[in-house]
Amino acid sequence: MTEKKKNQEIMHSPHEIPSRSRRRFMHGLLGTAAAASFSRFDKIAWAYPDDIETIRKTSAGMDAAAESEPFWMMVKNQFSLRKGLIMLNAANLCPSPFPVQRAVFNLTRSIDRDPSSHNRSQFQERLETSRESLARYLGAEPDEIAIIRNTSEGNNMVINGLTFQQGDEVVIWDENHPTANIAWDIRAERYGFVVKRVRVPEKITSPDDLVQPFLKAVTSKTRLLSFSHLSNISGIALPASEICSQAAVRGVLTHIDGAQTFGSQKVNLHELGCDFYTGSSHKWFLGPKEVGVLYVKKNRIPELWPTIVGVGYPQARRQGARKFETLGQRDDARIAAMATAAAFHQAVGGERIESRIKRLADVLRKKLQSRISSIQFRTPLDPSCSGGVIVFNIPGLDLPKALDILYKRRGIGCAVFGGDLAGIRMCPHIYNTLEEMELAAEAVASLGG
Repeated sequence: MTEKKKNQEIMHSPHEIPSRSRRRFMHGLLGTAAAASFSRFDKIAWAYPDDIETIRKTSAGMDAAAESEPFWMMVKNQFSLRKGLIMLNAANLCPSPFPVQRAVFNLTRSIDRDPSSHNRSQFQERLETSRESLARYLGAEPDEIAIIRNTSEGNNMVINGLTFQQGDEVVIWDENHPTANIAWDIRAERYGFVVKRVRVPEKITSPDDLVQPFLKAVTSKTRLLSFSHLSNISGIALPASEICSQAAVRGVLTHIDGAQTFGSQKVNLHELGCDFYTGSSHKWFLGPKEVGVLYVKKNRIPELWPTIVGVGYPQARRQGARKFETLGQRDDARIAAMATAAAFHQAVGGERIESRIKRLADVLRKKLQSRISSIQFRTPLDPSCSGGVIVFNIPGLDLPKALDILYKRRGIGCAVFGGDLAGIRMCPHIYNTLEEMELAAEAVASLGG
């Protein structure tokens, strides 16, 4: 067989990455130096096995306790993070594991090789497979799940899709993501309803301290409570189930921004009791970028108007939450790969993932406390009121400079906030190790004050 035919066969294989022919192409397009760099990435990025069934079988036969580092090293090896980088910014953006990377790559290549409507018709079935996978993962029914683009879009679909009258009240948490709270303000300005902000106590002694401010803000005019499941700016985790239950008794709807819990906590939406829930794939879910989820409780679907109406809406409006998906041309490969992301979580284990994240966060908190006497945590130390997001400050610290030092000198990716919320945010995930928590605490301690 000639070399040319070999390369052609590789290019047409639906399962293999065309490394050799691609490197030749890159040499011609970018030049020798750039192609060499691309080749090095290629060898690193695809160096580990990425079969989900293998992960499942391996995890079933290993000690998967939060303390079992061999198990979690096996999980870490499913990510292509460069050597020496400690990523602690899961609240913002997470890498995808190899199975998800490969699914996106292969499905995208299928479209690029044959963008005909005949070939693309396969993605309708794949869309429904992703929907069913997400419904199982979130404890919902498939008809209650819409696959959208991200949490912000889902929040705005709720904000703009409900009908409010002048004098109606919406109660929101002041620690919601700005894209949600600003959107509520703009909608209220346009239609004349009232937005009331709730602030939780600085010192939290029990989960009830987080519930009462919302209930006290509710009046006979309140139509909806809108809150983040877990704050991205403080790390406070609200007792969502209790808030939703109390709101339902009062005839008030509940909308949860799940950007920081979708993928980091084992969520059962029917048990949680909310009316609306949103989440992004690119954060803790470790999924494809620019894909998200909108949950609408079945009996609320008729009440929520679509804010974007595209081709197929007349049929979709009779198919549950699908009526919120007529968004125009989508990246079908990424939507299809959501099923792979859900399968990866299932293979590792949802409860294991939640336990691991909380353990890493707890270890990091304790190591920071032991090294830095002046440290001030915005995140509650009580694990029942927190999750994987840790926010802290050190008086006198130049935060932008600290961020640069941590990344450029220590290889730690995190985030900082300025103003009244000044602090450093670190968010570990299952691609992190206990050793990395030690290194991160040591690096922060070396910054001084």
